[in-house]
Amino acid sequence: MTSAPADEVLHRIESGVSWITLNRPEVMNAVTWDQRERVIALLAKASADPAVRAVVVTATGKGFCAGADLRGAPAAPGERVAGDVARMIRLGAQRLITAVLDCEKPVLAAVNGTAAGIGAHLALACDLVIAAESARFIEVFVRRGLVPDGGGAYLLPRLVGPQKAKELMFFGDAVPAAEAERLGLVNRVVPAEELEAAAREWAERLAQGPTRALALTKQLVNASLDGGRAAALAAEATAQEINMTTADANEGVASFVERRSPKYLGR
Repeated sequence: MTSAPADEVLHRIESGVSWITLNRPEVMNAVTWDQRERVIALLAKASADPAVRAVVVTATGKGFCAGADLRGAPAAPGERVAGDVARMIRLGAQRLITAVLDCEKPVLAAVNGTAAGIGAHLALACDLVIAAESARFIEVFVRRGLVPDGGGAYLLPRLVGPQKAKELMFFGDAVPAAEAERLGLVNRVVPAEELEAAAREWAERLAQGPTRALALTKQLVNASLDGGRAAALAAEATAQEINMTTADANEGVASFVERRSPKYLGR
């Protein structure tokens, strides 16, 4: 397995925040197979690294991610047979989206420009989305005669409802940032020059929070959309049991009793 050149996926850790930046602006950050693998690996490392307490996914140039660039994919071994496409989707686009959903740290998307196809789903899989005013979200698949991949038909109805999701997927029209905010696809829209600062402010606030409580809260919210009330309440009780063993939970209670601001350590 190869990996993307370091300059195609930039990475840094600052103030407890892992910044993952797609860096192929000349192609609107269409994501290659190698880039995808690096992003997945960085998200896994963020989960395991106690020094990382939040993640930001963003990009350089005018595009956040224009979709998949299959030119970087490994060559097929021979003639395509039944099952090859399904396997490619499971091991490719779906793994990328699952890596975001399953990351144990809160993941924030800072969408600097067009997010199309798998690029839109990469943003929508994140826990919070801040978009530049110039950003657009496009369910581009129908324009190519394709079915949405990367969990799009799972993510979109949960954000905007099934009727609106079908409209966006059936027509493939671009959704400007302001409209995306109105629909609930985006938490916040800011001028392009303020995007990084806005993302940093939220990410560093998250990084100063009770990390394990945030992870458990993320799991509860994500799971609640797929199960019934009994399962959700059982999961909540289990999460409470786990969280009450953490230092941050003890600190939160102690700070309340002592009437002071809590100092969370992420453990």
